Amino acid sequence: MADTMNTHPDLAELRTKYEVAAETPAAQIVDGLTLLAGLYLAMSPWIVGFNDLSALAGNNLISGVAVTLLALGLASAYGRTHGIAWVTPLIGVWTIIAPWVVAGDVSTTATVWSNVVIGIVVVIVGLGTMAPAMSRSR
Repeated sequence: MADTMNTHPDLAELRTKYEVAAETPAAQIVDGLTLLAGLYLAMSPWIVGFNDLSALAGNNLISGVAVTLLALGLASAYGRTHGIAWVTPLIGVWTIIAPWVVAGDVSTTATVWSNVVIGIVVVIVGLGTMAPAMSRSR
């Protein structure tokens, strides 16, 4: 039964539609920006200099790796991974509020600016990665 579902013509057509949408220049730019945002988020504790704040540094590292992996998955197989594209904007929102909610006093000027700016970027590019899937319902 699983083999019949995977070879169903409607499913194959839908995956092809998503793959074509993911190959547009706009989608490739969004995927690239998502990847770069994820890499920056993962490295931000060492770039900005708040790696001594272990709770926020660990949070940013894990969140950044998650965004990077999502970007790689969406860029390489959008037809199979579009269902989790909604996670990227949520990670962006979490990144924005993280300096105030992680353990310890980590809300310094550098951490707040870094997390709020990259969080906004991740939310925007995350919504961009969702666009091909959302256009299906229109």
